[in-house]
Amino acid sequence: MLLCIDCGNTNTVFSVWDGAQFLCTLRTATDHQRTADQYYVWFSTLMAHNRLDVSITEVIVSSTVPRVVFNLRVLCDRYFGTRPLVVGKPDCLLPAPPRVDEGTQVGPDRLVNTAGAYDRHGGDLIVVDFGTATTFDVVDHDGAYIGGVIAPGVNLSLEALHHAAAALPHVDVTKPQQVVGTNTVACMQSGVFWGYVGLVRGVCDRIRAEVDRPMRIVGTGGLASLFSQGDVLFDCIEDDLTMHGLTVIHQYNKDHGQI
Repeated sequence: MLLCIDCGNTNTVFSVWDGAQFLCTLRTATDHQRTADQYYVWFSTLMAHNRLDVSITEVIVSSTVPRVVFNLRVLCDRYFGTRPLVVGKPDCLLPAPPRVDEGTQVGPDRLVNTAGAYDRHGGDLIVVDFGTATTFDVVDHDGAYIGGVIAPGVNLSLEALHHAAAALPHVDVTKPQQVVGTNTVACMQSGVFWGYVGLVRGVCDRIRAEVDRPMRIVGTGGLASLFSQGDVLFDCIEDDLTMHGLTVIHQYNKDHGQI
């Protein structure tokens, strides 16, 4: 069995892949101080709770938090007896290497999303990922990542607004009933929701104009489905795009003798 691990700035996700489907997906808060033993206790307990008795033989990791990779390596070595494939490291091959400025290090999450989106939808894509940051990844006709855009994440923007303006409360992200709010909470929700709808539409329009060809838009991340209610922003939404991308990269490395 393959264990796919995606470690983001906010959450870390473990998914077990049997070669045809994901048997389970488990999520925990990202914490660079969590030890290999703590990871294993959490993982094995939830696997038992879900009545899944599987043997992990291979692991692939994508992490935007470098400090957690060491303990994940220890986890794989100590409890699964395997060496993980880490996206972004020299020994991890990509189906199509990124074409960016020399010396630029592309985030592993963006490389994984690119691989997953290309495998499912082909090239000429804009992948919009609603995570801690809201990212736009441009996928060329041959599946290569050729650049993108990074904007503050939705929840990050709300937290900043709450902390910087003493009179403004913390609010949840939701689609408001109308654009013009008649109370403070409604005004904030409208600003965030419709502001990000405008952000996504405006950035995607400018990307399309710059590359000068049609580009399909793929939405992913926890809030993608929420923002699709505001307008026709996406051609499709992929809930498991990152995990799918990990399986694609793992299989590519297996086919080319890296594993």
